[in-house]
Amino acid sequence: MAKECSFDVVSSVDMQEVDNAFQQAKREITTRYDLKDSKAEISLDKQGKTITVAAPAEFVAKQVIDVINTKLIKRGIELGAVKWGDPQPAAGQSVRQTAAIVDGIDKDTASKISKDIRNLKLKCKPTIEGDKLRISSASRDTLQEVIAYLKDQDYGQPLQYVNYR
Repeated sequence: MAKECSFDVVSSVDMQEVDNAFQQAKREITTRYDLKDSKAEISLDKQGKTITVAAPAEFVAKQVIDVINTKLIKRGIELGAVKWGDPQPAAGQSVRQTAAIVDGIDKDTASKISKDIRNLKLKCKPTIEGDKLRISSASRDTLQEVIAYLKDQDYGQPLQYVNYR
């Protein structure tokens, strides 16, 4: 029997790179002329994987978010991994906005990816293992086709393909 080949589909974010981007954005906010005295603040919760922006106005919050997004892109973090919530009114006229950093593939997305792969009618077997998806097949060419297909799809979060063997 032929040797079984496989790869894993994961969605992971390097939190150290997020922290580096956060530190760069914080430094830019304190030195940039239009944001220096605006009393805008950002905070990062590494454990909860959230970024919070507190600003005196929604316009300033959007500028701060733009700075953060620019720094994330420069550090190699895809913006699909950062889900910004709606602005929430805070004390006085200020606004607070929180972003969740998506790490891992949730059950619904994993089952949708698995179903899409099965609908390709290729000889491969997708298996959901926690927050990742393992695709196995006897043919490496089939696995290459699956990777090419998944790269063309949009599941609302960045996907990486690891442990190809």
